[in-house]
Amino acid sequence: MEYKDYYQILGVSRDASQEEIKRAYRKLARELHPDVNPGDHSAEERFKDVNEANEVLSDPEKRRRYDHLGADWNRWRKNPGASGGFEDFARQWFGQSGGNVQYVNFDDLLGGVKGGSGNLSDLLSGLFGVGGAATGSRQRPRRGRDAETPVEITLQEAFHGTTRQLERADGHVVTVKIPPGAETGSRVRLSGQGYTGAGSAPAGDLYLSVTVKPDGVFRRRGNDLLRDVSVDLYTAVLGGQVPVETLDGTVMLKIPPGTNSGTSIRLRGKGMPDPKNPTQRGDLYATVQITVPSRLTSQERELFEQLAHLKTQN
Repeated sequence: MEYKDYYQILGVSRDASQEEIKRAYRKLARELHPDVNPGDHSAEERFKDVNEANEVLSDPEKRRRYDHLGADWNRWRKNPGASGGFEDFARQWFGQSGGNVQYVNFDDLLGGVKGGSGNLSDLLSGLFGVGGAATGSRQRPRRGRDAETPVEITLQEAFHGTTRQLERADGHVVTVKIPPGAETGSRVRLSGQGYTGAGSAPAGDLYLSVTVKPDGVFRRRGNDLLRDVSVDLYTAVLGGQVPVETLDGTVMLKIPPGTNSGTSIRLRGKGMPDPKNPTQRGDLYATVQITVPSRLTSQERELFEQLAHLKTQN
């Protein structure tokens, strides 16, 4: 049986990630599907090869065996019951089969491997994930790889905290909780939600790379929030209160008499939660923007003219 280079079939490098393999497979499967290429036997054969390649490379365990066995991969696949252990290795390399496999003590056969950290059996275990007859081990445990995926949230979601449902590369859907106070650049770690480990080893971790979308009202500076507040001319001159929307409701902002446009007034504890301690909050800074009336009644105009005259006299 001819050896097939699954990486070449999918058009990916040998160190490609599971996500890259998944994308390559989906692209080729769409292009080569028999429904898209009716009567094209060449496309049909390539479609079969693409599916075969994906079946192996998308499975971390099958991919590991494929990478280790190389040209002997098809030889191993001919025996559906093969466990990939030492017996299969001996069958392939010493031409023995069935229940007549003779286990070889490599130390006696080759006089041992001098130096280094162990004998040849240890070396084989490290390379192929198998052991000698004495241990009967079939796979060296190996922790699964970590995975990382981007996630985008609104400022409101960052303020209150939110959840997302994400599909991993292996098709498994996980519910992810993003804590209050997350900001752009935050990384949320989900233990054991990464790629599956080999053997009895644990899975890797899943990391979320958070991006907070720009908000149309609020600007963020650390845990503090900044926003503009419109104040009419009369309130700015005489003083008073104006309603201000915050991320957790409306509050009344006190405007001192004679407030100028551009003045920043602090509302304590009305900013973002601290990611490390959500009970602690930053502040909200409201920047006053004075609005001047564009249309005046005749009485208002007369009063303004009187004020201008008094100012001139003074």
